[in-house]
Amino acid sequence: MSGHPLPCDPQEIGSLFLFEKLTQEQLGRLCAEGRVERFDPGPVYTEGDEATCFYVMIEGTVVLYRKVGGDDVEVSRTSQRGVYAGAMQAYLGDRVPQKYTNSMRVTEPTRFFVLPAESFAYVMREWFPMAAHLLEGLFFGSRNTQRAIGHRERLLALGSLSAGLTHELNNPAAAAVRATATLRERVGKMRHKLAVIAQGPYSREALAELIEIQERTAERVAKAPALSPLEASDREDELSDWLEDHGIAEGWRIAPVFVQAGLDTDWLEQVAATVPEDILPGAVGWLNYTVETELLMDEIADSTTRISHLVDAAKQYAQLDRAPHRDVDVHELLDSTLLMLSGKIGPGVRVVKEYDRSLPAVPAYPAELNQVWTNLIDNAVAAIRATGGDGTLTVRTAKEGDRLLVEFRDTGTGIPPEIRSRVFDPFFTTKPVGEGTGLGLDISWRIVVNKHRGALQFESAPGDTRFQVLLPLTAPQTEAENENENENSEEPA
Repeated sequence: MSGHPLPCDPQEIGSLFLFEKLTQEQLGRLCAEGRVERFDPGPVYTEGDEATCFYVMIEGTVVLYRKVGGDDVEVSRTSQRGVYAGAMQAYLGDRVPQKYTNSMRVTEPTRFFVLPAESFAYVMREWFPMAAHLLEGLFFGSRNTQRAIGHRERLLALGSLSAGLTHELNNPAAAAVRATATLRERVGKMRHKLAVIAQGPYSREALAELIEIQERTAERVAKAPALSPLEASDREDELSDWLEDHGIAEGWRIAPVFVQAGLDTDWLEQVAATVPEDILPGAVGWLNYTVETELLMDEIADSTTRISHLVDAAKQYAQLDRAPHRDVDVHELLDSTLLMLSGKIGPGVRVVKEYDRSLPAVPAYPAELNQVWTNLIDNAVAAIRATGGDGTLTVRTAKEGDRLLVEFRDTGTGIPPEIRSRVFDPFFTTKPVGEGTGLGLDISWRIVVNKHRGALQFESAPGDTRFQVLLPLTAPQTEAENENENENSEEPA
């Protein structure tokens, strides 16, 4: 938007605190290269446009705002004479994108001294060389520090996740190793029992019947029903009595295995009716080994399936071999993150999932959303542990208007009122020295708000803290625009 040109008075320009130390010659040059303009109420420049001018307000009221999702969020409103905004990074040249990082409008007729960006850059480099160096160092130093600490934050999270994943993988792996060793022993005994049976006085028909019973037994194991502890105990007693009545030694040891396999006295009666009485003990012993090997193979299958599931969850979490930006089901991301963090969450925190499975997929950067979930879950778990006891973490999804809500609710200590305004500040942390970088929520804010055009907000009271992530259901702008967005906010000084 163009303003109405007005005469430039070097004395008036010199009365602005930004220029009050300049010489008459310098003020004259400013007036020659710049201009005074009056703007009627309305927009002055728009966020994302090429930053061509540096604005210093002479009189009026200015409002700076940013686009967050589909909403204009006011950043600053002031009537202070001499505040400035616009092409404030022109002195950095092409080392940073020269775009307006905010939008600016005026609410009443307002006069500005307007200096072209290239003139502002010249003034900063030639008239204030030390100030330019200080500002340049501050800009790049702050950005490099945030990158370095952010990298450290991700490494800490990765170390924690790796430890948790190692712990989760170790349990099924150890179970598979134990089951394999036991299976080897049982198969060895099975071969020995087969040799004994082959040398015994068994007819061809009896052996065929025994093999048939073995096949039916294996089928029963695969379909074993789940029993309550009381039901299992009662059935064990029944089987032990039956085995003892039929002269089978150590029935008390065999009975629990048969119960686990879903066998009962009716099945044993069928076995007794099929084979001669004199070979019943040998047949039951043979079938006991059959049942044990089937159960051990099931345990190995369950363990390896668990390992495969954990590896799939790790791939889902890291988004390996996936497009960086795509439509995603947030529930898949949440589940993979919770599984990856299960070792760190521990048994003292009860996790409750309140998912609305009817929610559509949303356009997102899934690997980065997983980083947000990690940060918010980690903070929630830390808050619960700070209470000195157990607690509950509730993860809820829902639709709110044209946005998808992901809420993390914890029963922890809550956020004290005096620090609530600082929780998203870079490097602010309440964790002990060495345990937190203070960038978890800052990174989460940048990912949700800057990259996804969503919102990140919270409500807190002792025993009830809720962090809410709101994501647009449709992509508000192109991926390329998101990638190129300048992350530095602009404030009027």
